Amino acid sequence: MNANEIVTNVKNLDLTANPAPLGLLGFGMTTVLLNLHNAGFIELGSMILAMGIFYGGLAQIIAGIQEWKKNNTFGATAFTSYGVFWLTLVGLLVLPKMGLADASSGNAMAAYLFMWGLFTAVMFIGTLRANRALQVVFGTLTILFFLLALGEATGNGTIVVTAGYIGIICGLSAIYTGLAQVLNEMYKSTVAPLG
Repeated sequence: MNANEIVTNVKNLDLTANPAPLGLLGFGMTTVLLNLHNAGFIELGSMILAMGIFYGGLAQIIAGIQEWKKNNTFGATAFTSYGVFWLTLVGLLVLPKMGLADASSGNAMAAYLFMWGLFTAVMFIGTLRANRALQVVFGTLTILFFLLALGEATGNGTIVVTAGYIGIICGLSAIYTGLAQVLNEMYKSTVAPLG
């Protein structure tokens, strides 16, 4: 190997951190909190909205940009998209209260949630090439979005509460997946299996 090849190989080394745990934790923690509300345990207040803007929203967008730098199309698309999901969801809730837009109808929210469910279902297909933990995250998220869409379309509160429980499971699975990646990297072995 000559000097030019060595320099090229060193330049191509990726020594940046794995952004996936940040994105998974931002998504997971915010998802658990919102779905504690959907399941009827807590009120929808500034705590959930702030998490939606900053950890669910901005942190995931940052993780998505970092995944893009790592040439990970799936991670870039997922984290950036779900980061923007959280920002748009907060906008849908806050803009009407600020007098800047009319509140969305149940049918409009059903369409919004259905489109996110459709997107997530296709992303779930992508996870079939990944680990089981990620499959659980995207599988439960697909169910969550479709249940929330159905709840909005029908006005059936029981469906929304059921979705809340699915959302708690989804969020906890994302938290597990993110923390497992951190611990496995720190210990250089499988401390928490991803399947």
